[in-house]
Amino acid sequence: MKISNFKFQISSLLAVALILVSCGGSDRRAHQLKVLNWADYIDEDVKENFESWYYAQTGEKVELVYETFDINETALTKIEVGHEDYDVFCPSEYIIERMLKKGLVQPIQKELIADSIRYFDNISPFVTEKFQQMAPSADIKVSDYTAGYMWGTTGFIYNPQFVNREDLKSWGAVLDPKFENRILMKDAFRDVYSVLILYAYADAIERGEVTRDELVHDITPERVEAVKQVLLKAKKQICGWEVDFGKEEMTKGKAWLNLSWSGDAQFAIEEAAEMGVMLDYIVPQEGSNVWFDGWVIPKYAKNVKAATYFIDYMCRADNALANMDEIGYVSCAGGPLAAAEVLDDQNDEEEWPETVDASYFFGNDPIEVDGVLLDPHALHLNPVYYADKSIIDRCALMHDAGDAQEMLLEMWNEIKLAR
Repeated sequence: MKISNFKFQISSLLAVALILVSCGGSDRRAHQLKVLNWADYIDEDVKENFESWYYAQTGEKVELVYETFDINETALTKIEVGHEDYDVFCPSEYIIERMLKKGLVQPIQKELIADSIRYFDNISPFVTEKFQQMAPSADIKVSDYTAGYMWGTTGFIYNPQFVNREDLKSWGAVLDPKFENRILMKDAFRDVYSVLILYAYADAIERGEVTRDELVHDITPERVEAVKQVLLKAKKQICGWEVDFGKEEMTKGKAWLNLSWSGDAQFAIEEAAEMGVMLDYIVPQEGSNVWFDGWVIPKYAKNVKAATYFIDYMCRADNALANMDEIGYVSCAGGPLAAAEVLDDQNDEEEWPETVDASYFFGNDPIEVDGVLLDPHALHLNPVYYADKSIIDRCALMHDAGDAQEMLLEMWNEIKLAR
């Protein structure tokens, strides 16, 4: 009896201990904020200051647990298949669309934030309108589920020492034999497909037989085959498939061209300048894709309140500008409440003597900055950050490929293995 009683007491104590550990773990998780973001995609001070800002607004402590990823699909699998409980996730537009279709995101509870510190409206209406194109049905308001973070275009980073800008007016430059073994290709099959399909069907676009949006959105075997043939012919020119090392290769002069994102272009331009190397960026005349990354609260999030505050915090204009300055990508902030602050920082006639029409992003009305009215149709902005309206008008938004995803991936693997 004594032995049995002793065993019972030990069992009871172990059970209590497990409950306490479980409760402690659960309680700890309630005060954690788990964020999943792209690598090198935030200003460190902005990240470090969130905990103190959150405490100042709510009187509650939160521990920021920050993880990074480098491939959209891999990150999504963690959530969709692994049910990982990230509170905030920053995927690209087509992944947001896929998550909306599959019910993998929660609405952002903006009502949790006081009006005085609610910054969601800082997002440019241009971004909000583009995001709405991702709605899986007419009754879904996409801005209820996501807030834009960064955006840009896809084009060529190039070295003017070796490449004439005139030679890059078309995506057909990837076929030019004088660039043999000198072109880097972004290892992102969706992005590459979305621009080369515009080249493959350029004549059909000109004849009005198909639109850029239709070509990017409606993926058919015939269209995939057309892009495959372009890439097969371009193989001799391609010296590598990269996600992140392209900037370094361009700076060293090992590659002359890099099909890449505008944010990587800006980063590469700045890095190269420090080494005395000049790089530039161009979007070919056939058009491009305009891409977006945005914040969402995944289905399995545990700390929705802190997640909502974090997204709001990232929409604040000063944080948006700090992130832009640090990572080389352009913020989605540019709405009426943020336009003056953004332009006060970005508009610089001395640095950017040529003007760009950024009315699509900042609106058509004059914007007062330091007592001066600026015309959004003629702003002195970095053209890598803010492409001219004439370029944006030729851009299309990428969408979830759905069942065609496997077809695209198969094509991509065939191209990379081809000799």
